[in-house]
Amino acid sequence: MGDFDFLVGTWDVTNRRLRQRHVGGDDWDEFAGVSEARSFFDGAGSFDEMRCPSRGFSGSSVRVLNPATGLWSIYWMHSARGVLEQPPVVGRFTDGVGEFYADDTDEGRPVRCRFLWSAVTPVSCRWEQAFSTDGERTWETNWVMEFRRAA
Repeated sequence: MGDFDFLVGTWDVTNRRLRQRHVGGDDWDEFAGVSEARSFFDGAGSFDEMRCPSRGFSGSSVRVLNPATGLWSIYWMHSARGVLEQPPVVGRFTDGVGEFYADDTDEGRPVRCRFLWSAVTPVSCRWEQAFSTDGERTWETNWVMEFRRAA
């Protein structure tokens, strides 16, 4: 069984995305999505697509486990860009929380990116993305997704 097997199936997703990053703001845009996920490689791989009709885009993630290191690499794709985004975030689950990191850029500035998967139950889970611009001393969460299993 794979770490992301909990995600297999169809989910209603409440997205909250910070309208403006890196300014200390607290103005959130909230919108709905529907996510469908499946696993492959006997749980060592995971794929999902989230459709957000009110925003006119879809996003997809591909997750692959490196059996030699035990680390997952998570890649993101956005329908408006049509490319596999680089770099992937890399990490693992420990005590029920998945932490994944990458060095990236956002709006032209270097950032440390963190994905967190938490509060995993059979019918719900939470994902969030945060950026640090100061070497991980502080984090600004800029996107949160609350998943509820679809009926």
